[in-house]
Amino acid sequence: MKKQRSFKDQQTGILYLVPTPIGNLEDMTFRSVRTLKEVAWIASEDTRNTQKLLNHFEIETPQKSLHEHNYRERIPQLLELLKKGDSIAQVSDAGMPSISDPGHELVVACIEEEIPVVSLPGPTAGLTALIASGLSPQPNVFYGFLPRKKKEQVQALEALKAEKSTLIFYESPYRIGGTVKQIADVFGSERQAVICRELTKIHEEYLRGSLAELADYLEENEIKGECCLLVSGNEGEETAAAVVTDKSLKEQVEELVQEGMKPNAAIKEVAQRNQVKKQVVYKEFHGIE
Repeated sequence: MKKQRSFKDQQTGILYLVPTPIGNLEDMTFRSVRTLKEVAWIASEDTRNTQKLLNHFEIETPQKSLHEHNYRERIPQLLELLKKGDSIAQVSDAGMPSISDPGHELVVACIEEEIPVVSLPGPTAGLTALIASGLSPQPNVFYGFLPRKKKEQVQALEALKAEKSTLIFYESPYRIGGTVKQIADVFGSERQAVICRELTKIHEEYLRGSLAELADYLEENEIKGECCLLVSGNEGEETAAAVVTDKSLKEQVEELVQEGMKPNAAIKEVAQRNQVKKQVVYKEFHGIE
């Protein structure tokens, strides 16, 4: 067991984890600006991107790059600076460091060396989108970016499909359409979901609906900006095993209607049982080509 007293009796510098705006510069806190001005160094994911932020707030602290391609050689250098008493602020391009961004390795290294690590509160896309999504805010599970390879992505989703908590994913606008389709295939097309894009910016937009509705929308519409995808938890019916039956979709709907269920509810039920889109069942039931 190790005990960290963040601001007392320190013999080393402090590693500050400083969040930066995810879009709107007004979301930068007074404390974050002051910290960036007071530390000896800023460890940045992209020094060019961070320099724009520093210029805006008239911060003259020098930077050192820290990203996925150089962290192995950079971390020992940063540790030496911290050990001699220099405090360092670590920042990613946007939002909280270490959340789908480089930085975790430096945190672990500092903890091993008993160098205090202090995180500052601030912008994070996942929770910001979640509380305005309309989906249940708690419990929730933050996943981040799904694997890009289809086989690995399916395996990850299969492990998540029974999760009852609201799921939070990040995705590129270039892959969001395919990702939504894949989640619909694994979770069931009627699961409720929300896409938030351009969070905190002038073109901020929320798209709310079922996975099927979002997939259809994305087939016809191109969206821009980094996306946060939120998917409702499993309520018990979406991922039931597909029904093994010789009856057609239309016959299954007719059977439920005869039992007293309304046609639209029966169509939804049959779609869930057979793990197909509701539109497919609707068209077959009504004889639409």
